[in-house]
Amino acid sequence: MAAFRDMEEVSQGLVSLLGANRAEAQQRRLLGRHEQVVERLLETQDSAEQRLREVLAMEEEVAQSLLDAKERAHQGGVELQQLKAELRKAGEEDTRLKASLLYPFLTQELEELKEIEASLERQEREVDEDTTVTIPSAVYVAQLYHRISKIEWDYESEPGMVKGIHHGPSVAQPIHLDSTQLSKKFISDYLWSLVDTDW
Repeated sequence: MAAFRDMEEVSQGLVSLLGANRAEAQQRRLLGRHEQVVERLLETQDSAEQRLREVLAMEEEVAQSLLDAKERAHQGGVELQQLKAELRKAGEEDTRLKASLLYPFLTQELEELKEIEASLERQEREVDEDTTVTIPSAVYVAQLYHRISKIEWDYESEPGMVKGIHHGPSVAQPIHLDSTQLSKKFISDYLWSLVDTDW
């Protein structure tokens, strides 16, 4: 990290300065530079801690939404069991009341219950599909790509625009690409060309 190299350079300068008994003005200059390096190091640490807090908050939000989806799926299963029990009861009542005037009404109610059961089964399948590993997997891939590419995306850009900021080794570089005029391959190649491959 540049801050540590600067700190080492300043420390070596201080040692050589004290050993060689140089002018007091040069000592003050090196001490001032040392203070600047320490301030930059503290700012970098604060920035890293803030990003870590944001990532943890995002992970917690995704985990909470997954738990909520599982809870909804569980509640849907309980409601389905209750409806099945009610359906059995309605079937028993139907056999007792077939000869009465209520028979057409019960038939209609039974059909409605069957429709409700079919609807709940569809909803349960949808919830099961939503709660699969795809959500955590997608979040993992997005976080991994962010850590490798060091690209901060602008998710509020217009449709068809690829916007963001690439935090390179020395300077941040804005990204502004029009996907309606550029091919997906070109955009992909360009974005990967920004990634430092000296790992």
